[in-house]
Amino acid sequence: MKTFTCFVCKSFLLGLASIALLSGCSLLPSLHPPLLTGNRAFIAYWPPTQTNQLKLAVKDNIDVKGVVTTAGSELLAKTRAPAEKDASCLAIARQRNVQIVGKANLSEFAVAPSGFNEYFGTPASPLNIWRKLLPGGSSCGSAVAVASGMADVAFGTDTAGSIRVPSAWCGVVGLKTTHGLVPIDGVFPIEPDHLDTVGPMGKDIAHTVQGMDLLQDGFAALYAAAVAAKPSAQKIRIGRLTLKGTDREVDRAVDEALAKAGFQVIPLDDSFREEWERAKEDGNMIAAAGAWISDKEYRFEMRVAARTKSAIRAGQIAYATGYESAVARQAEWQNTLTGIFTNVDFIALPTVQTPPPPIPPNLKIGVIEALVLQLQNTVAVNFAGNPAVALPIPLRYDVKVAVKRVQSPAGAARNSLDRQMHDAKVAVTSLQLIGPRLSEAQLLNAGRLVEAAVKNEWGKPRGTMKSAGRAVPNLR
Repeated sequence: MKTFTCFVCKSFLLGLASIALLSGCSLLPSLHPPLLTGNRAFIAYWPPTQTNQLKLAVKDNIDVKGVVTTAGSELLAKTRAPAEKDASCLAIARQRNVQIVGKANLSEFAVAPSGFNEYFGTPASPLNIWRKLLPGGSSCGSAVAVASGMADVAFGTDTAGSIRVPSAWCGVVGLKTTHGLVPIDGVFPIEPDHLDTVGPMGKDIAHTVQGMDLLQDGFAALYAAAVAAKPSAQKIRIGRLTLKGTDREVDRAVDEALAKAGFQVIPLDDSFREEWERAKEDGNMIAAAGAWISDKEYRFEMRVAARTKSAIRAGQIAYATGYESAVARQAEWQNTLTGIFTNVDFIALPTVQTPPPPIPPNLKIGVIEALVLQLQNTVAVNFAGNPAVALPIPLRYDVKVAVKRVQSPAGAARNSLDRQMHDAKVAVTSLQLIGPRLSEAQLLNAGRLVEAAVKNEWGKPRGTMKSAGRAVPNLR
């Protein structure tokens, strides 16, 4: 079977050829002047009139009545009519008269995991004040709006990690919900049948709970019950998944956070890791194909970005070569996770394998997207349909990178990325907790316990954190 890396390389090359042939775009950095000022978190911003009320940002692929849903695209911004009604996921927020303060920025058509948007501008991660770092995508504006305080809560969408990756790279909390739990009609689609979800993002667990209560009526009560049932971490079993390629300091930060909280930590074995990697390939295949299924009508449009066209072309390959076989394996992967959750309550691993790199020049060819796809540990969850939460944890980052000699362009680009990331160090990384279907309340309770455990650890030198966890024999 072809590896995912081969798929990415071939898709990238075909996409690049398609761009050259169909759009005439050059490979020079973009000189297009950005339309927005400030931090680019919003495509449309409405300053709040009530400062003491909850401020909600809505990703601009979710319909808001009377407002054009741009999906991050110049083409749609200039040609689409305003939405005739709200997306269904806004119903509770409307009933409670929540302040919607704007439509949040995103990667065009929500297909770029880096968060890059060359037309509306790329909102920078706030984790480093000296260098502009990638925010992660596609819900980049939602994450930056929350991180900057312009919104208390934001709604994002997650097809392959689009809530959790920007949450990780912007230092906020993001919840990917169970597939099918929150209605997605009125949401600009990628792959609604198997992957697409809507979920909340907040500056902390408490605000994320508030956001989830706006998406699922009665969620606050479910969360309160979860807190009452498991007020401490000692009886919560965490299956720890470690993946090759992860920055060792990121892995160490995850282990320290779990230990500090006091969970029972159970290492997951190599056979599960192999199944996870296969699910990642399958999930990426389906997500890529979704770009073709949903967006193929835009592949010749001059006002659609070249990187987006590249993603659509890559999706055409995925749809033709691997989509149906990947979908056929979905039930098997779901059963595998169900079996794991008979032995553990949640699975833990880093949300992303590295901290965010600096925003690169816009070469219009989308190579950064292929790299970010390899870095994110999220799409296997979407492939299963399970919920997962990403939450910030302290990172004590002090590693010297040894750049290896490589022959492939993808490897060279990855090593270049490593060098840049170590030049733009941050003090935050992200823990991802994955739960059984419909376990959002229990997941956020576990997140609450981690958040409380690490609250006094920010900025401390390594070696001061004492382990409070209990090691448990390896289970599969």
